[in-house]
Amino acid sequence: MTRLEVVAARQDVWGQLRASAEAAARDEPGLASQMNAVILAHGGLAGALSFQIARKLGDAELGAMTVRETCLEAYGADPGIVAAAEADLAAVAERDPAIRSLLQPFLYFKGFQALQAYRVAHWLWGRGRETLALHFQSRMSELFQVDIHPAARMGSGLFLDHGTGIVIGETAVVGDDVSMLHAVTLGGTGAQRGDRHPKIGRGVLLGAGAKVLGDITVGDYAKVASGSVVLKPVPAGCTVAGVPARLVNCPTEATPARTMDHTLADIVYDFVI
Repeated sequence: MTRLEVVAARQDVWGQLRASAEAAARDEPGLASQMNAVILAHGGLAGALSFQIARKLGDAELGAMTVRETCLEAYGADPGIVAAAEADLAAVAERDPAIRSLLQPFLYFKGFQALQAYRVAHWLWGRGRETLALHFQSRMSELFQVDIHPAARMGSGLFLDHGTGIVIGETAVVGDDVSMLHAVTLGGTGAQRGDRHPKIGRGVLLGAGAKVLGDITVGDYAKVASGSVVLKPVPAGCTVAGVPARLVNCPTEATPARTMDHTLADIVYDFVI
């Protein structure tokens, strides 16, 4: 997708999602009731998203209706949460060549669903409702195998591809338009308290199994290769790879999170960052 197409997608996410649900209900009558309950019965993305999160996270301890009411309360107080979800859906459409419509990430992709559950948990955390926020985190981890602390700060337009095994610590910060694959860890390096987790810049690409540890910065539009262990800051626009991570290309491509290009340069710099 071009940048203009991405902007257009963000402007009409709800329309695209409804159209896909209508088509699915026609093509697969057995799923028609699901399409109606989750999407078509609602007047906008906030209603559908609250229903989807509630039907996933609700359990015997915290019923689906309570979860949904909590989500709607958050969306009403901060419309930016729904706007971020729109941007996240558009990011999946732009970066994942496997999807056929927005219906797939909305209904079936663990990374997208976990991210939306986190967004409500983060809102709760910011209002001092820490126990309920941690309950959301616990359910998210159990269901989706994605563990994002509700105090972490996550931007919009994020793509958590596959999702399984992603762990993001309490004081981590993730900028807008970041892409990360499964088994990424944004963690600490010990038992110290305080600010101890990574700060990931805008447009960064984090490959599968990448571990970024400690209160370090990965600069805007940098790329961390799959399986790398990053213990020192990464300059903006550079690529690092290895254990421990080394600079392999600097500068790298302009927008790695959007292209999802995981290849490495032929020339490897012979020093540790």
